[in-house]
Amino acid sequence: MPQNVPDFRFGEDAIKLRQFLYEFWCARGYPPNLRDATEATGFDRRRLMQAYRELDLGIMVVIDQETENVNLLKCMPFSAYPSQARLIIDGRFNGYLGCAMEAVAASKMPPFAGKACHIEAYCACCLGPVRLAMTDGALISAEPQSTLVHVSLSPWYWNASTVIRMCDAMNFVLDRSHAERFERQAGRRGAIFTLAQAIAFVSRGVATRMWDPHRPPDFIRPAEIFDGLKALGVDTSVWER
Repeated sequence: MPQNVPDFRFGEDAIKLRQFLYEFWCARGYPPNLRDATEATGFDRRRLMQAYRELDLGIMVVIDQETENVNLLKCMPFSAYPSQARLIIDGRFNGYLGCAMEAVAASKMPPFAGKACHIEAYCACCLGPVRLAMTDGALISAEPQSTLVHVSLSPWYWNASTVIRMCDAMNFVLDRSHAERFERQAGRRGAIFTLAQAIAFVSRGVATRMWDPHRPPDFIRPAEIFDGLKALGVDTSVWER
């Protein structure tokens, strides 16, 4: 799903399906299949497929467009497959999170309100442990305190087809030296976010996630993203040379 998609609004089917996906995944820690979705919504196969594709276009989910069962890969902030970050609530695994940015956003969802959300992750460079504790979108603690988010893909390339490559490029690192080492390992330069900058970057976009059933689609508009990053004090010069 391309960048700079013209404004549109979700239809009622997409809105109903999205709410079901949030509720199911938050409660169980894994995604529903088509039977789960049709039992909850009453939609038949074709109606479900169209609703999923609409949500994909609006960057609420990622589906495998080539599969007959509309395989669900992501429903932000969650990932259907193992990722760099796990969400732990009340000592229980509550799902994989899509990337480092989604990891710092997940605690803002209504089912997790007031709860201590623990993020178990690792450094992209050395695979050493990274642990965050967050409540209602606020950082309570970080181990190590020097933890940063490294983004190795320019916004000009985000969501060129899906957000999978974009999410894969958003990783935790233990500190700046580990970020620089990871860049040598991956052969790609990137921008570095403090945890405060990462939280501020995602906060506006996820403030109404699941809270507002009529939340509009998300859009990737690179020029606007650059303006927002610069306003946060993120050094984007690596992407502008």
